[in-house]
Amino acid sequence: MDEIQGELYTVETLQRDLVTLGVREGSILLVHSSFKSLGSWVCGGPSAVVLALEAALGEQGTLAMPTHSGDVGDPARWQNPPVPKEWWDTIREQMPVYDPELTSLWYMGVIPDTFRRQQGTLRSGHPQVSFAARGPEAKIITADHGLGFGLGERSPLARIYELRGDVLLLGVGHGNNTSMHLAECRADYPGKEYYTSRAPMLVNGERQWVEFPELEYDSEDFEQLGADFARETGLVKQGQVAGATALLMPQRELVDYAVRWLERHRNRQGHLTV
Repeated sequence: MDEIQGELYTVETLQRDLVTLGVREGSILLVHSSFKSLGSWVCGGPSAVVLALEAALGEQGTLAMPTHSGDVGDPARWQNPPVPKEWWDTIREQMPVYDPELTSLWYMGVIPDTFRRQQGTLRSGHPQVSFAARGPEAKIITADHGLGFGLGERSPLARIYELRGDVLLLGVGHGNNTSMHLAECRADYPGKEYYTSRAPMLVNGERQWVEFPELEYDSEDFEQLGADFARETGLVKQGQVAGATALLMPQRELVDYAVRWLERHRNRQGHLTV
């Protein structure tokens, strides 16, 4: 059997890289991540990444991650992948209700899935766009996550904004930067579209399909938005964490900039103007 090649990464080396990048002890950090981007061999796997993030933040820091479960919803809207129409009624009848402790993540990666299982981690109550957090501010961040416009004013994103948290993109780009969706909710641009979302939930102990209003989020122009934010403000720190490119930025300044950028650049179809 061939010997594993490449670098060996540990909790200690990951922590050192995070501190060198600029992760601040005692801060609030919202992390979007790709484990496979880190490189050939991480001693301890995704658990080591979580522990390194927590070590860099220290006991007074708070770690947060998106733990979305977009499959807990009406199959008529599923696109990735769609399912046969003849399945829809059965899925609606049989789909389990959202349970913060049980419901799995949907295309979110192994790092947040590992983090949300850690003892002491709290997960918000939104059936489709929940967030998990651990640390002194975790309860404030995850409490009272409103159903309507789940990435808007009653979301953990808005609480992190109020608490002046930071965003870390660990091996992923701005297309994964959910804080820009908070900006979408706040921005006034032509062509914003809304729809009625549905999810199975427990209501007074009974399973019910609950309806709530939602924005048609669109991340198509987020990479350009993020590049412009970095160039015009100089507030994005770029470095290496293990084998991954990492971007660190203040969330409030990012959201405020993104609101103005979206209002300038999105046309009536919600995309970049020419």
